Amino acid sequence: MATARDFRRMALSLPEATEATHGGHPDFRIGNKVFASLGVPDEGWGMVKLTPEQQGVLLEAEPEVFAPAAGAWGRRGYTHVRLAAIDRTTLLSALTMGWRNTAPKRLLALSES
Repeated sequence: MATARDFRRMALSLPEATEATHGGHPDFRIGNKVFASLGVPDEGWGMVKLTPEQQGVLLEAEPEVFAPAAGAWGRRGYTHVRLAAIDRTTLLSALTMGWRNTAPKRLLALSES
């Protein structure tokens, strides 16, 4: 089980990640691009920006943990994460995927060296 505090700490541990808010909930960004949010759709959930392919793998592997966001957002890969059901290792992996999907190439190159 992970908490909102775990989610926040892990998201902010990624290179150049910052916290901001929009729509009344915290989000985590690289520059102005959001890679994760907390409190979406409610306090027991987070959201990560995955590719549709990544989302499909996670939904199949752990349907009790992951759910697609509604509508077009979900079809684009935005994925809800049930905090009470996810372990910290899987959460960090999902956040890292979201970060990598959002980070600029220069930052990805630095993180790989």
